[in-house]
Amino acid sequence: MIERALLVRFYFDVHDAEESESLLEELAELVKTLGVEVVESVLSRGREIHRKFLCGSGKAEELVAIAKAHECDVIIIDNGLAPSQQREWEKLADLCVIDREEVILDIFAKRAQTKEARLQVELARMQYALPRLARMWGHLDRESAGSGGGAGGGASRGMGEKQIEVDRRLAYQIIDRAKREIDIVRKQRKTQRKEREKHETQHAAIVGYTNAGKSTLLNILSGADVMAKDMLFATLDTTTRRIELPDGQPLLITDTVGFVRNLPHRLVEAFKATLEEAALADFLIHVLDATAPEIDRFHDTTLEVLAELGAGDKEIITVLNKIDRVTDPFARIALEKKFPGALHISAISGLGLEDLLTTCAEVLAHRVHRKDYRIPQNRADLVSLLHREAKVLSTGYEGDDILVTAVVPAAIAGRLEAFATIPT
Repeated sequence: MIERALLVRFYFDVHDAEESESLLEELAELVKTLGVEVVESVLSRGREIHRKFLCGSGKAEELVAIAKAHECDVIIIDNGLAPSQQREWEKLADLCVIDREEVILDIFAKRAQTKEARLQVELARMQYALPRLARMWGHLDRESAGSGGGAGGGASRGMGEKQIEVDRRLAYQIIDRAKREIDIVRKQRKTQRKEREKHETQHAAIVGYTNAGKSTLLNILSGADVMAKDMLFATLDTTTRRIELPDGQPLLITDTVGFVRNLPHRLVEAFKATLEEAALADFLIHVLDATAPEIDRFHDTTLEVLAELGAGDKEIITVLNKIDRVTDPFARIALEKKFPGALHISAISGLGLEDLLTTCAEVLAHRVHRKDYRIPQNRADLVSLLHREAKVLSTGYEGDDILVTAVVPAAIAGRLEAFATIPT
């Protein structure tokens, strides 16, 4: 069981020092969510990238010595490691050595709840593991070296190679099965989305850097009970809830998985079915942690991933969450300059949420109409349509007519225009 970790990040340009330090701190937060103790973090600058260890052999030996002095179970390197580099590190250290991508994959594996998320994690993990299968069977080669060489050594190596081929075939089978099952889930989601679109309910997606407060915001807006903890990747699965805006129209709001810098590309691909809620939403609510020292980078990271998902041109409502914790007036002024027009809210206390809901209604104002109708009682089907597709504000009766006031989506307004008391 892994309990103690040494964290390492290498950088090779003096201008990258500040960001590298921040990334190392973020890695520590990621590792802690796995329940692993970080005994020391080392930020190391090198003159050039070395093929074998990323750093020079002397620096690698120094880091291994630090890990052993702290009785670490694992060395975690924030930079991405090629499979060959990972093998060289483990050979040198005689310890488990992993990179940032494997940490994130482990977190996703622990947190995935729905069938879709579990399939996506399984796919991403197998794609990551495939080029590293030789690492699992290296002990056979070492055994062969100690067996006296000759035919016996060759036979042992053949056993290792044979086992690698078996595992490789199994890995490909798992990858193919996961892809097929994900396709089935995507088709089911597409069907569900079409049903949702039939009702013409508008849709917003909450996006942002992990731990910015997205799930907390969804909870307070909708009364949902989405897991919301002060940790990175507290929830991975999208949750959609229906709320009502101040003008009476309904809105579906989806909480999406949070982004991080250097998110492994295979995870962006694997989670595209989950994250595509952002690409298909009518507009986005971009939540930023107003207290985050690197709010600019978090903002840019989110926009970069959105662009990669094809959602870069969506209308965005920018929200500065946790604003009540920013007590320095100069810090507030700086935030206003960086993010002009952003809404200031607190998802915990409810501060500014009315402004957020009003802004959502304004974004969708052109899609709804408040109308008064006089509908004959023999057209009860139209009254049912209003109750089903619109927000009915009042109902009355006069003679043989039903008097209805409702907030009506543009999609059905035309079907009822003949019964409007004041036609447009």
